Amino acid sequence: NNYAHWLLWSHGGQMVDESGKVTINSPETLKAIEYAQELYKTFIPGTESWLDVNNNRAFLAGELGVIANGISVYNTAKTNKDNDPKLAEIAKDMRTTSLPIGPVGKSVELFQVTTAVIFDYTPYPNAAKAYLQFMFEEQQMAEWITSSAGYCCQTLKAFDNNPVWTADPNNAAYAKASATLRPNGYAGPLGYASAATMADYVLVDMFAKAVTGQATAQEAMEEAEKRANRYYRV
Repeated sequence: NNYAHWLLWSHGGQMVDESGKVTINSPETLKAIEYAQELYKTFIPGTESWLDVNNNRAFLAGELGVIANGISVYNTAKTNKDNDPKLAEIAKDMRTTSLPIGPVGKSVELFQVTTAVIFDYTPYPNAAKAYLQFMFEEQQMAEWITSSAGYCCQTLKAFDNNPVWTADPNNAAYAKASATLRPNGYAGPLGYASAATMADYVLVDMFAKAVTGQATAQEAMEEAEKRANRYYRV
């Protein structure tokens, strides 16, 4: 989803417009798919069946030279470098940065906040609210961000100055993530339709089918349009 949303948005495409009308079938999306088809030729075999852990493993095994990921792959190499000379060399050579800027001329990446919610059926709603309030206070939240080595980005601007962002040059790319990224339902309203469309991998499948030859670019766009309309017309 990180890769697919960046690829679409960086070329000016979007799943829906401001009103929630599905607009994925567009010249901008076609350009994004054509870019993906060329980029896919440089991928190592098997990437279309990867799970979340595979890109880290392939990178640390030296099978490829660039991945789109959080800071976790760097931290794995850095914390294990004393026991593995190969990881030490990778950690020394590694650099982090934002995803490339496309034709739109600005950074556009997917915002992935892990939400904290309280269910209506909880028998102790006040205790749950107090816990969330406690965790978002400076002492607890600052420690959480620091302990995650920058993997968990802050959702409050007050924590932009956490020392973790300057503790290592490779942490800097993630410092403002919560403030600069787009929600998955861009540019339309957030809700059931936007959540369901991403959960159903509509955008990911569109790119996957086009780059692997299961469908032409036009066919992939039309299928994505049809699938998205099932949710946005509910």
